[in-house]
Amino acid sequence: MIAALPMALSVAHALELPGKMRLDERTYRAVQHIYYPGFTIGGAAEPLSVVVTGLLLFLAPAGTTAFWAVLLAFFALLATVAIYWLAIHPVNKYWMEGAPVGAPGAAFFRAGGKRDGPQPDWTELRDRWEYAHVARAVLTSIGLLALVISLVV
Repeated sequence: MIAALPMALSVAHALELPGKMRLDERTYRAVQHIYYPGFTIGGAAEPLSVVVTGLLLFLAPAGTTAFWAVLLAFFALLATVAIYWLAIHPVNKYWMEGAPVGAPGAAFFRAGGKRDGPQPDWTELRDRWEYAHVARAVLTSIGLLALVISLVV
């Protein structure tokens, strides 16, 4: 079940893509703030799902179909976390600049260092954010499906 929450959140983001791509800059920026803190809190399940899947990997008999399914799930969920920190978190930091957040939120959005270079075009950031969430939706779905398969083989 711990892998289902990251999948649900990433699929929700992916399903919003067609509508959000039609928004103008002002509206898009306003909408981005609605995800905090709910998706941030729910996102805590992502690294936890990697840890739990890693532990499950040690319990699965090596070389079995279940083992390979769990290994696939582990790498899919690990890639999901990597995409967040490499592609999405830097954009989230940009969207959340100046937004009122509590001390825990401020610490979270400070993670990853400062942005260098010129201010990027908002559509570049939007596209990076949206398409990275589509990739995460695919990977978390693969991860959850692989875990389910590991239970039935």
